Amino acid sequence: MTTRVRAALAVAAASAALLTIAVPSGLSASQAAPGTTAPPAAEAAGPVDAPQMAARVKAEFLHAWHGYERDAWGHDELRPLSRTPYDWYGHSLDMTPVDALDTMEIMGLHDEADRTRRLIDTSLSFDQDVSVKTFEITIRMLGGLLSSYELTHDPRLLALAEDLGTRLLPAFDSPTGLPWEFVNLHTGKVSGPNTNPAETGTLILEFGTLSRLTGKPIFMEKAKRALVETWRRRSAIGLVGDGIDVETGKWTGTDSHVSGGIDSYYEYLVKCGLLFGDRDCTDMWETSFAAIQKYLADDEGGHLWYGHADMNTGKRTATRWSALAAYFPAVLALAGHVDLAARLQDSSFLMWNLYGIEPEVLDYKTMTVKAPGYHLRPEIVESTYYLYHFTHDPKYLAMGRTMFDDFVQYCRTGDGYASLKSVITKQQADEMPTFLFAETFKYYYLLFAPPSALDFDRVVFNTEAHPLERQPAAAADGHP
Repeated sequence: MTTRVRAALAVAAASAALLTIAVPSGLSASQAAPGTTAPPAAEAAGPVDAPQMAARVKAEFLHAWHGYERDAWGHDELRPLSRTPYDWYGHSLDMTPVDALDTMEIMGLHDEADRTRRLIDTSLSFDQDVSVKTFEITIRMLGGLLSSYELTHDPRLLALAEDLGTRLLPAFDSPTGLPWEFVNLHTGKVSGPNTNPAETGTLILEFGTLSRLTGKPIFMEKAKRALVETWRRRSAIGLVGDGIDVETGKWTGTDSHVSGGIDSYYEYLVKCGLLFGDRDCTDMWETSFAAIQKYLADDEGGHLWYGHADMNTGKRTATRWSALAAYFPAVLALAGHVDLAARLQDSSFLMWNLYGIEPEVLDYKTMTVKAPGYHLRPEIVESTYYLYHFTHDPKYLAMGRTMFDDFVQYCRTGDGYASLKSVITKQQADEMPTFLFAETFKYYYLLFAPPSALDFDRVVFNTEAHPLERQPAAAADGHP
């Protein structure tokens, strides 16, 4: 056990012993306690110079971006170790440029943003005979185009977004209204009936915004039906599983949790209510939250975690926490449960400190790593940013500084940033996902930048960190 972790456990134990508050349904007193303080390692270096940290983040973004420009310009991704380009579907969809553009605008990198927008304006076409993943293309490409349009008012970006959204619409043509996993952008042919709640329920922010901007309600109608149909199929105890068939609507996986495969379904229930003023989404979230607290919330060693359970019985099936699940403190905070969010964030940071960077999956009961990779994920940074916004507690700046220092130390390469095959060995992998630019760097920057960099209260971030403008009120058709 590392010095960082020993310190974190000692502080957490002391805090849990001192704190007593009202207990929400389904939680023990120790689970409901407010956030334990961050491990001393996060604050040992003294007060955080936020402007200096924001400048560092921007400089590292440019380091990675210039590597992409140099060795993969016009392609979907850069392989940072081999310094070669990679396209997801054999033909470029400009995925890194589209994902990165709004981050450049927020950072004030106008020269880079102008070059990137010209590339997108002149080279991006969705009239390609390729079957794309409905979920991934929606959150990265549609979300990125819409956000960048709202920031720049470049009409070509909105035209591309509408073209893409139209080409994705056949994905919703299933007997249940749940979207197929894949859709061909040229022919509209669909495939992939086996999907999950994250993929069926994480489309409404993007398609709803497209309806608002184009005046065409069909986009919102299709995405909302998919979300509602997912929620309607919850079990008698209020949980969803991790696999569902779009043709039959029957569950193909009954493992329930808040991690990958389900994660952003819950996120979008909260955010749909905020972005569109949609009471249906808020009601679905509140019903779901009660079940989450009753069956998934878990106390282990004085720490709050969210484990796995059978969707029908509520029986605990695994004590795993993941890097993907580290988004959940942000969702809790956004939904008004800041104390729970703070406790859960401390658990995520404890996982980070085991090896100086977070593994993909941890068994929180045994504190053993089950999947050692690190894929440059943004979720823990996202939650740090949200908690700093809601609490103004400088411990979150210190937490972010620790994570950013570790991130740079272990993942920086001569051409960008690389994932890690193992947080234990720190061996790098030849992978630099597009969300590094869309999410990881953006959330680090917003954590340290002044609030004027982006007005948090006027936007809602999609699950790829693309900010979409909030509406004061909205009328969304369809009721659960």
